[in-house]
Amino acid sequence: MTSKPPWCRPVPSGPLKEPRMKERSDARGFSRREAGKLIGLTAFALPAATSADAQDRAGLRYASGLTEEPVTYYEVIEPAGGATKKPPLFLVHGGAHTGQCYLMTADGRPGWAHVFAQAGHRVMIVDWPGSGRSGYVPSDKLTGETIVDGLGKALQTLGEPAIVMTHSMSGPYGWKLLERYGDHIAKLVAVAPGPPGNIQPAASIVNETPDTVEVRGTTNYTLDRKAPFVASSNFTLSKLVGKSTQFPREYVARYAASLQPIAPRLLYQRLNIGGAQMKVVDFSKYAGKRVLIVIGTDDVDHPRELDEPIAAWLNQNGAKADFWMLADHGISGNGHMMMLEKNSDAIAKAILTWIEAA
Repeated sequence: MTSKPPWCRPVPSGPLKEPRMKERSDARGFSRREAGKLIGLTAFALPAATSADAQDRAGLRYASGLTEEPVTYYEVIEPAGGATKKPPLFLVHGGAHTGQCYLMTADGRPGWAHVFAQAGHRVMIVDWPGSGRSGYVPSDKLTGETIVDGLGKALQTLGEPAIVMTHSMSGPYGWKLLERYGDHIAKLVAVAPGPPGNIQPAASIVNETPDTVEVRGTTNYTLDRKAPFVASSNFTLSKLVGKSTQFPREYVARYAASLQPIAPRLLYQRLNIGGAQMKVVDFSKYAGKRVLIVIGTDDVDHPRELDEPIAAWLNQNGAKADFWMLADHGISGNGHMMMLEKNSDAIAKAILTWIEAA
């Protein structure tokens, strides 16, 4: 019987002592120990914007480092031969996650970051400020604007325009990154993205007290104004896994154990309570910028009628946006966490065709 793969359980602050990866190679000759090398390299004792490097036997080079003010941890995977003519990718996770979601799938295969790197791209994977190995930020100081500051500084260290990929709650961070750091962005891929405050309706309040606010949605959120949101089993099953036929149900418990708390102000913005979501003000960097929005057929919170208007808004403001329902490209059954699901490689390769097109 095949043993179940390990699942990384990051904590909300400080460096991690990562679990030892089991030695096992897949069809691509990529061992779990090799995949884990990247995770084990940290640079917390080094000055800002420095990194630690290692050479990998599978033809990929790994590095990690951080930028400061706010501290933003990143990892880099690139072809061992060095730079190629292909643009780098900059991968930003969604809420309740870390960059780990791009490194390993739910069933233990190498994730999208490795697929992109093996296709010849340098890949940077970040943890939001205040999340994972980026360490602690006081909740009263952790806002979407703070996260965009950290992401922008990390993005600039690549030294050339990158393909930025966002997911879910980081969708609005991508719209602001394009506004503020558009010169450092070649293209933007938004996977099941949250909308910008420009077009997102204000939250529908079910109940409100001095300490909490309950917001109506596919899954109702009860937000404590002072304590972080912690994903319940119901939230995990109903939203993150949802109706997906591609999420391997035997690994749901391991996946749920990896989820991060979300600072209340971040979720307050994401739900657009009282119009709190960030808005784009200056669209000058949007002109002619290529953007791809990707959604799965079985994502309960991201049906076509909610996410296609984001593409229309982008085009109205000068960008050149494409909208993909994966079923239109022969890929079906995916929920919100498509990068973790059984057909993740097929999705990554489809996205690569868009990225590498002229």
